[in-house]
Amino acid sequence: MHYTEDDFSHSPLMFYYEVTQACDLICKHCRASAQEAADPLELNHAQSLALIDQITTFPKVPVLVMTGGDPLKRADLFELIRYAAGKGLQLALTPSATPLATREAFARARDAGIQRLGISLDGVDARTHDAFRGWEGSFERTLIMLQNARELGLPVQINTTITRRNFRQIDQMAELLAGQGIAMWATFFLIPVGRGVEEQRVSAQEMEEVFEKLWHHAQVQPYSVKTTEAPHYRRFVMQQGGDPLAGPQGSADEGRHRGHRAPLGVCDGKGVMFVGHRGEIFPAGFMPLLCGRFPDANVVDTYQNHPSFRALRDPDQFHGKCGVCKFRYVCGGSRARAYAVSGDPLASEPDCAYEPPASV
Repeated sequence: MHYTEDDFSHSPLMFYYEVTQACDLICKHCRASAQEAADPLELNHAQSLALIDQITTFPKVPVLVMTGGDPLKRADLFELIRYAAGKGLQLALTPSATPLATREAFARARDAGIQRLGISLDGVDARTHDAFRGWEGSFERTLIMLQNARELGLPVQINTTITRRNFRQIDQMAELLAGQGIAMWATFFLIPVGRGVEEQRVSAQEMEEVFEKLWHHAQVQPYSVKTTEAPHYRRFVMQQGGDPLAGPQGSADEGRHRGHRAPLGVCDGKGVMFVGHRGEIFPAGFMPLLCGRFPDANVVDTYQNHPSFRALRDPDQFHGKCGVCKFRYVCGGSRARAYAVSGDPLASEPDCAYEPPASV
């Protein structure tokens, strides 16, 4: 179902459900500060089914991403996938690079109804990636996961968290991924939440340097490129005379890449919704601004009517330079980073180098 800007007010494009916080990795950036064992208060099987039912009542049904923690640590995961697929939901899964992420597990997920995998790769070599993920062997296992996904015909989105550890590796990463048959490279720009507060995020000017490299690779690589928690990449692309929605220019896959894109302006709470393992409702996974708790709160009503969600969808309410920037409707800055740094979800993006011209 095609999603447009007209849908922002009533339905998210992407709905993230953190099915568990359990995970065997200790990633340096982890939003969830995930732990080895599942929280005994996570939504149980019946509650998870009820959440899936409620998701299907959005006027325009979103894509459901089952995330974590490591979703493969949840015992009833494949039952939840099968149930959601039976309800007609488009489904994605974000497994962690642990011994649970086997070819057999991927095949079960595909057969149950998963249509895309999100796999994390945070460095061009084992030294960088394994240090980031807190587990020696994670890099090699990730490459095996990619091979298994290719063999099973499962499209893959590679997720890379950009920090000072790896931002100089963008070109090398892009070339490595060119041989992996992926559909999309999604670069996540660090938000200082969870264990991420101990990581060093790149500066505003370094972010511009990363944008320049990403823009180059978006035009020449066989996969599409997007950013998460860096909506000002759209501003950068527009300043280069480019179309932030386009795939590789002139490629045979341009239309296919474009079909995977979100409308301009998708951001935290605006086309995006996140429900945590205990039912906490947030505007995004990296934005722990509590807006209710399922099942007491209805996710459709919360998305449509909660004051925080409504404010996040109105760039004219933003403060500082984001509130006057001519790009605020297509960018708007990372609301999650503004909230993490200042405590104000409507504050200016703290890591944007662009200065709007003074009004005359």
